[in-house]
Amino acid sequence: MEPKELESYRKAGKIASEIREWSRELVKNNAKALDIAEKIEAKIIEAGAGIAFPVNVCINDVTAHYSPKYNDELKLTKEDVVSVDLGVHMDGFIADTAYTVDLSKKYKDMLAANMEALEGAIELVKPGALVSDIGKSIQDTLTAAGYRPIENLTGHEVKQYDLHAGLSIPSIPVPHNLKVQEGMALAIEPFATDGYGRVIESKHAEIFSLVAPKPTRNRDARAIIEEVIDRQGLPFAERWLAKKIPPLRLDLAMRDLLGNGTLRAYPTLHEKENGVVSQFEHTVIVTKDGCEVTTK
Repeated sequence: MEPKELESYRKAGKIASEIREWSRELVKNNAKALDIAEKIEAKIIEAGAGIAFPVNVCINDVTAHYSPKYNDELKLTKEDVVSVDLGVHMDGFIADTAYTVDLSKKYKDMLAANMEALEGAIELVKPGALVSDIGKSIQDTLTAAGYRPIENLTGHEVKQYDLHAGLSIPSIPVPHNLKVQEGMALAIEPFATDGYGRVIESKHAEIFSLVAPKPTRNRDARAIIEEVIDRQGLPFAERWLAKKIPPLRLDLAMRDLLGNGTLRAYPTLHEKENGVVSQFEHTVIVTKDGCEVTTK
């Protein structure tokens, strides 16, 4: 990895870490999910960085890809388990980190096991490490505590302007011999649940990415392309566009762009049996002898 790249990863990680810790006070009873997401995103911009992807605020069985709508009235309650996933980039080099807050005070053991699984996985990261061994470590830690990993969600390699690049880091043993390599940047993110251990897609999506611009007669669709093209493929939220394009016109334009393959949607994911889910995540750089946690 070039020194300039490493410096950008470290800067992004430092900002992400600081904002992650600052944001914990936002997660409280009666707080609006939209306010949490918008305040975190504003803080990222204020820090002089870029938003790597829309902030996710996932509650209970909602596992991933829930970023609030522009008019979202969803509020947290004292019975909720809330996961916040945020991403920061510097010149496209990404820091991805997440944490869970148990407002219900009923899932202390699950969150502790989830954090232990993350820490154990990070300890195994070094050149030549088998991703299957990392997955087995996560699974063993969670099942020993009486919980399950989400088996069809993985951690992932990150590259410049590429959030899900190359290598995947599973939370279960897998039947292949793929290995971690020196210089890789990896987001390690085990999810724990008291449910079945798999996620399914909902019909709703608020997060999208630009696949490739294609011709369209819709003026608003063209405006959307112009608005997001500088993200170079990084995901964006539809609510970001609702401030510039009226909702009904925005809906029509988004349908046009999804229909012709210009955009890709990321539907909200739910635990298959409505189990409660937690998530903890760090981004690491694989070094000669182990790894450096950029979001510590």
